[in-house]
Amino acid sequence: MTRSLKKGPYVDERLLKKIVGKEPLKTPMIKTWARACQIAPEMVGFTFGVHNGKVHVEVLVTEDMVGHRLGEFSLTRKFTKHGGKMQKEIEQKKKEAEIASAQAAKSATTDAKKK
Repeated sequence: MTRSLKKGPYVDERLLKKIVGKEPLKTPMIKTWARACQIAPEMVGFTFGVHNGKVHVEVLVTEDMVGHRLGEFSLTRKFTKHGGKMQKEIEQKKKEAEIASAQAAKSATTDAKKK
């Protein structure tokens, strides 16, 4: 559910105080636990350490992120890939194909050097 327009966006005041008067790319990571804070245009270029419940994940704010929440870019759950036995077989075939292509490229370069 979106926030009421008459209230305006929720931007953490303490976070804005840490930003005021500093240069975006030269400032070190700013740690925050305010995952619900919306990204304002003043935050573009700063690096925030957004807490995900365990560690602070570095988030470099770009123009595309304005209007989103900081928590959207710091995932709280670790993704483990899908698939089981079939996925392993597919990955193994892919590795074998990469090895074969690397060997073919290596042999092609050695043949070219001999000529």
